[in-house]
Amino acid sequence: MTHTKEDKMGHRGESWVIMQVALLTLFLVVPRIGAAWPSPDMFRLAGWAFVVTGILLMAWSAHNLGRSLTPFPHPRPQGQLVTNGAYRFVRHPMYFAILIGGLGWALVTFSPLRLVLVPALFIFFDLKARREEIWLQEQYPDYASYKSRVKKLVPWIY
Repeated sequence: MTHTKEDKMGHRGESWVIMQVALLTLFLVVPRIGAAWPSPDMFRLAGWAFVVTGILLMAWSAHNLGRSLTPFPHPRPQGQLVTNGAYRFVRHPMYFAILIGGLGWALVTFSPLRLVLVPALFIFFDLKARREEIWLQEQYPDYASYKSRVKKLVPWIY
């Protein structure tokens, strides 16, 4: 019996969720090391702005998904393709929300280690989104058209 990559990651993408939880936990528990940053108040203020923006974008995205919301990258069998709200600007706004919130938290806590982990989170979410989009294209015939119009992780950029 041969195993496909999908079998190893779980039929709903369970392994992606486990890896995400592990990465985010690592992000939260890394210690702050390094020299003091110049203009700490400026970094802290910018950081809080990013954190709040990330939280609001996460809530807006979850609201847009409604009953289609799932913690797994595989879409719900009875879900609907959502292209309105935050999904008009980026195909994976929840991942973008975590990235900007993470960048903000790195600035608030003056953590160079967290700053290094933000690009690692970006790479992880890019890979996870690639797998998720295969499932989305299989389930929703209109996904290819949506994908051609809207950027994946960073609005208007990528």
